[in-house]
Amino acid sequence: MARVVITGAGTINPLGTDVPATFAAMRDGKCGIGPLEIPDVDRLAIQIGGQIKGYDEADHFNRQQIALYDRFTQFTLLAARQAIGQSGLTFTGSLADQSGVIFGTSGGGLNTQDENYRAVYEEGKNRVHPFIVPKLMNNAAASHVSMEWNLRGPTFTVATACASSNHAMGQAFNMIRCGMTKVMITGGSEAMLCFGGIKAWEGLRVMSKDACRPFSATRNGMVQGEGAGVFVFEDYDHARARGADILCEVIGFAMTSDASDIVMPSKQGAARAIAGAVRDAGVPLDAVGYINAHGTGTAANDKTECAAVADVFGAHADKLMISSTKSMHGHLIGGTGAVELLACIMALRDGVIAPTIGYEEPDPECALDVVPNVARDATIDVALSNAFAFGGLNAVIALRRFS
Repeated sequence: MARVVITGAGTINPLGTDVPATFAAMRDGKCGIGPLEIPDVDRLAIQIGGQIKGYDEADHFNRQQIALYDRFTQFTLLAARQAIGQSGLTFTGSLADQSGVIFGTSGGGLNTQDENYRAVYEEGKNRVHPFIVPKLMNNAAASHVSMEWNLRGPTFTVATACASSNHAMGQAFNMIRCGMTKVMITGGSEAMLCFGGIKAWEGLRVMSKDACRPFSATRNGMVQGEGAGVFVFEDYDHARARGADILCEVIGFAMTSDASDIVMPSKQGAARAIAGAVRDAGVPLDAVGYINAHGTGTAANDKTECAAVADVFGAHADKLMISSTKSMHGHLIGGTGAVELLACIMALRDGVIAPTIGYEEPDPECALDVVPNVARDATIDVALSNAFAFGGLNAVIALRRFS
């Protein structure tokens, strides 16, 4: 099977509007979570989030584009511009036919839905804009990226709640590995920080009112974020032939279903996904040096994930570094795995392990090295990125340092 490498990365998220800014924020343990600035925030019990502050769509898109692009699509296009620009690729001829797009999202055009439900039901309007359906559909971002860059291969969107991005990137990896495509633009995006988005999540009673503190005994829930992460996955031989700068290699992927509960995580399901990714990568367990954890900051998720890691790695679990960058940027739901993959790339390429900030007090049920509060310099060869979603859907990606 073909080897798969990453030759471009782009992002916009609460920590930064590009990859260098995001890396700097992760190194510094910066918190991108703060008071929400959205309409009717005073009616919400939860008033914090990982919001991209100071963002003005008019700075990036014209009026015609804004009429077609929901916020989640805008984020995706901005991140894609960075990633494809870094890769140096131009999609013409046969390469265009052998290149596609797979993105993950959960809410899709939720901002558009929220705005138009408000217009119809609260303001009493009887008509909406004719582009509302193509603006809110979950595949909008993937379709617009394919059109902007002439990507004529497989193009679709994956929606598996909080594992959407990892499932999308896993499918992109497998498509290149099996020879179906040469290049895939992949990752994920989410923009659910609107009144309806937050109000719906309030009903689950899993949200924190003050901070995200993964693995800390004082944790009291998750915090939502927004943004996008986009990557260029490329056939290694194709990348080498054109002299591309390779960020890292994608070496394994696994996905499982708990098949047990719609919201409560399963240690067994998570463990099978973690072990499956390492097995697919063809590396020994002790080769793994870092795991970017799902680490939502909820009581159930964090202890279940730590138990799964301990079960899979045994004695090596105590030597692993495991951190949750959700403590800094919040939980981007369907887009979260894409932004978190950046932390794995930083660990492999720069030798910097992003911290779990907000850590206050050890929890005996999360007794692993969670890289508390301060980033760490370390040379590692293999990293994993975990994603465990509502519905019991698990997806884990394995990456290797390229040298």
